[in-house]
Amino acid sequence: MIIASFAVAGCGYHFAASGDMLPSNAQTIYVERFGNATRETGVNDELMRYIKDEIAMHHRLTIVDSPDGADLELSGEVKRAYQTPINFNSVLEPTSYRNAMYVSASLKDLRTKKVIWSAARIGSAPNGPIVAQTIVTTTPGFLQQNLRGGDIGQMTDLETAQSQTAVAQDTMMSRLAHTMYVDMAEGF
Repeated sequence: MIIASFAVAGCGYHFAASGDMLPSNAQTIYVERFGNATRETGVNDELMRYIKDEIAMHHRLTIVDSPDGADLELSGEVKRAYQTPINFNSVLEPTSYRNAMYVSASLKDLRTKKVIWSAARIGSAPNGPIVAQTIVTTTPGFLQQNLRGGDIGQMTDLETAQSQTAVAQDTMMSRLAHTMYVDMAEGF
């Protein structure tokens, strides 16, 4: 028991919400507009909204609108964003897709002018069903949506595909923003 407690204490494990690896005197952060190296117009602006929401949710840093009033600056670029079919029915029509996004990012301490964290490839790639026959209406992911099981059966194939693609996109960006915050705040 004692050895296990030393192992956990020595591995540097912290709770992500604490932001232990951020400079203790840092109170504010400016999130610079991320670049977009993809063919998906506006994906960087959409991701920025998720990143700002994730930072605000942890109550460790206050987001400011200008680097002039910030202690830290987060910047980056969306490197890849794509959707690819991964499962098919008997006539080779896609039944589910993988939505993937990869970004590079860095966090700069504006007081010391030093980069205190950077990552070349942070990603998220959840799978999402797009046809009614492949949607399991009892999964936690489905139950968090604003749909009931019976709604899926009454939707057209296009409505089903659009609604589930939007859910997969939301999941992907939420996970990516969360991973980025945890990595940044804990120095991974």
